Amino acid sequence: MPKLIRLYIVNVAIGFGIAAVFVGLLLWFDIANLWHLISTSDKGWLALLILWVSNGIIFAGVQFGIAVMRLKDDDDDDHHGGLGQHAFRPDHATVPVRADEGARDFWSKS
Repeated sequence: MPKLIRLYIVNVAIGFGIAAVFVGLLLWFDIANLWHLISTSDKGWLALLILWVSNGIIFAGVQFGIAVMRLKDDDDDDHHGGLGQHAFRPDHATVPVRADEGARDFWSKS
C-alpha cells in the first residue's frame, strides 16, 4: 500500500477515534441534555450515529491536515525554521524621482 494512502487511513481512524471520545464525553456530561434525548428516543441510535459521523469527518480532516503539514521534505535539511528570507541587508536602494510640473499642479490644487 502506498505511504500516502496508509497515512490517510491511519489519520482518519485517529480522527474518528477522537470523535468517539468527544461524543462519549458529550453524553457523559449530558451537554445540552443529549444523553436524555438519545436514551429516551426510539431513533436515538440514529442521532448518535449522525453525531459521531459528522464529528468524525471534522476531526479526521483536521487530523489529516496536521499530519500533512508535519511532513518533511528531504531537500529542506539545511533550513531550521525562522524568517531567513527577511535577512537584514545594510545597503539601501535609492530611487531617482523626477519632479513633474503636472504633478505639482495636481497636489497644490487639493
